[in-house]
Amino acid sequence: MNKIKFDSELIKLITLFESMTGAKVKDCIANDRLIFIVQENEMGKAIGKNGANIRRIENSLKKKIKLVEFSNDVLQFVKNMIYPTEALDIKNEDGVITIQGKDTSTRAILIGRERQNLNHLSSIVKRFFDIKEIKVV
Repeated sequence: MNKIKFDSELIKLITLFESMTGAKVKDCIANDRLIFIVQENEMGKAIGKNGANIRRIENSLKKKIKLVEFSNDVLQFVKNMIYPTEALDIKNEDGVITIQGKDTSTRAILIGRERQNLNHLSSIVKRFFDIKEIKVV
């Protein structure tokens, strides 16, 4: 579990998101798109009626946004992170999370080119939970 540090740019993004949606943000990750991790039960507020809040924020920031609902249960949080991709099963054994993909294309999406998606998923989950690694089988 890493300590989360925000720079001034991320704090501005979080403040803007919270003021436009009314949903509380737990974390924000900025790379090719913005990933907002919202508190439990805040997803409806964050999305808005028919996705209005998301579209409004994407238009004002000129960036794609992904929303993830936080969960205190590591397996549910991983499931939320990989959504809309579906996994057959997600297990946690001694800090090693195993995601069972339903077919080869699902596994390919979860792993990504040069393990990029898997490494990104792993780094985000490690920000909140004490895990060793994430595997896709």
